Amino acid sequence: MEMQQIIDAVLGFDGALVVQPAEGSEFPELAWGDAFFYYAPDGVMPERSQPYGTIITKNYPDDERSRLEQPGRFRVNVQVERGQAQRLIEGDDPAEPDSFVAHPLYGAAGWLSVVNPATRTSDALLVLLRNAHDAAKARATRRERLA
Repeated sequence: MEMQQIIDAVLGFDGALVVQPAEGSEFPELAWGDAFFYYAPDGVMPERSQPYGTIITKNYPDDERSRLEQPGRFRVNVQVERGQAQRLIEGDDPAEPDSFVAHPLYGAAGWLSVVNPATRTSDALLVLLRNAHDAAKARATRRERLA
């Protein structure tokens, strides 16, 4: 599964916003080329909420175990329910392609990762992204009611 296929799928979710920082944008250079998924029906990146999913294309400081410096590698990260994460984890090597692992830094917070999703993980990954999107939408709706 290619990065653009994942982005296109997320863009099909009601109210989805995909932020893709590019060279020369207001975003830090480190984020250029990556993608960040939000529930934002107004098309504006939320200031007070984190993305529910990301695609990263390079190593970040203290997050190098996925070996994203190798050409053609990217990692999809998605927030899931903690219990669900434990059921889906297939291994403990964050560099293993097409395998769900706990996120190298945020696994304890219920984040899963997969490097270069393919036949084993792509369908489940899209379901997880949909579920994360729906959960972000529900949180936003609750916040609006309380405001």
